[in-house]
Amino acid sequence: MTSVVILDYGSGNLRSAERAVARTGVDVTVTSDLSRAAEADGLVVPGVGAYAACMAGIEALEAGPVIAERVAAGRPVLGICVGMQILFESGVEHGVETKGLGLLPGSVTKLSAERIPHMGWNTVAVPDGSRLLAGLDGEARFYFVHSYAAQDLDLLSEAKVTTASHDLPFAAVVEAGALSAAQFHPEKSADAGFALLSNWVKTLP
Repeated sequence: MTSVVILDYGSGNLRSAERAVARTGVDVTVTSDLSRAAEADGLVVPGVGAYAACMAGIEALEAGPVIAERVAAGRPVLGICVGMQILFESGVEHGVETKGLGLLPGSVTKLSAERIPHMGWNTVAVPDGSRLLAGLDGEARFYFVHSYAAQDLDLLSEAKVTTASHDLPFAAVVEAGALSAAQFHPEKSADAGFALLSNWVKTLP
């Protein structure tokens, strides 16, 4: 059976992510065991809360090299919410810049919007050829809870980027080879979120 590891590095939301991925029919394990994270068919990097705290958890576990090696070897990784954000080069919160994993170009910064956080259901603009959002149209809605995002979309020109808007556009989904990431919470996004997770599972070896 296809195996997926949800990486436990001290961030929350692990069990809801586990249940959502398990619905796709794969064997799911929540673990901090890096050897299992390296060997699984798919690796999910979740994340809630502050960028710096999530990076501290990744560094304490020494998980960064495992994630990077998987991506370099073409082995699927899916980042969710702050688990997406830490894939970028850096994050800036409250004026403090924290180094990220550097697997995607650019920085995660505070949303340029009148209302912060961006919380609730929102549509996305799906690009042609998206594998993660295959079968979904512009009416599909996903659940967002965040105050920061990757907003310099020009830096992501080599990736396939799905955008959402909260006053201004930001990256909602990034697909870059073996590396996939979603700013929203698929596990809280009902049928549309399940469709994304199912599409991701279909990319696993």
